[in-house]
Order: sequence, then structure tokens, then C-alpha cells
Amino acid sequence: MKLVIQRVGNAKVSINNIEYAKIGAGLLILVGIHETDTNQDLTWLASKTANMRIFKDAEGKMNLSAIDANAEILAISQFTLFAKTAKGNRPSFIEAAKPDVAIKLYNDFCEELSKLTGREIKRGVFGADMQVELLNDGPVTIIIDSKQKD
Repeated sequence: MKLVIQRVGNAKVSINNIEYAKIGAGLLILVGIHETDTNQDLTWLASKTANMRIFKDAEGKMNLSAIDANAEILAISQFTLFAKTAKGNRPSFIEAAKPDVAIKLYNDFCEELSKLTGREIKRGVFGADMQVELLNDGPVTIIIDSKQKD
């Protein structure tokens, strides 16, 4: 699994120009599922995300986790995170998990993150054509790949 985590002042996702979900200060997470991903990948990433200290404390230092900051979270499925671009000009998405596998892992990731943070995880609609808006705070953008955890 690969995550692009952005600390945001706010974010929202719309489908067909209708607002579907929105958050205030917190995290916008783009979630890519690889064809070889398992529950171990999602469990590790959910824990890493919930506990990563990227929110400012009273002294302005990044010392608080999403749990500490009571951050809102919006998670959006994004198979394009596994684009292969080495050959030609059209990206290949062959390594992205097939929808039947990816949707379960995506939902399980969101549920695990919800358990860890004690908050509802707002979501887009898996496979939908979505428009995502955000106000990046910092900017802080972190990319984490479960295959590179060692």
C-alpha cells in the first residue's frame, strides 16, 4: 500500500459537482492498493498514520499525532499511485490491485484507522470520478509505502 498524507486546514470531495464529504483541520490521505497488499500492510500503515507526529504543539513544533490533535481524516482511494511511467507516455496501472481486492483493503484500512483514532474516517466513493479540494497546511505532505517499512 502506498499513502500520500497531506496535513490540511480543510478538504472536501465532490462527485458530479455535489459535495460528498468534507473535513476541517486534519489529514487528507490518498490510498493506493498494490496487487500484493495484505492486511499486514494496512494495519502497519494505519498505525503509522495515526501515530505520526506531524501536527504542531503549543510551541509550533511537529510533535502531535492525529490522535493527539483529534484530527479529522478524509481518505480517498487512488489506484493511480501505482502508475508505471518508464515506458511510453501512457501510464500503466497493472500493479494496482483489482477492484474486488482493493475495495476491501481500502475499507479495512479506513476501519482500522478509525479504531486507532477514535474518529469516523470520511471517504470518497471507491471507483467514482471525484474532485478533491484541499488547503494544504504547512505544506506538509508525506509519502509512505508499506513495502519500504524496513
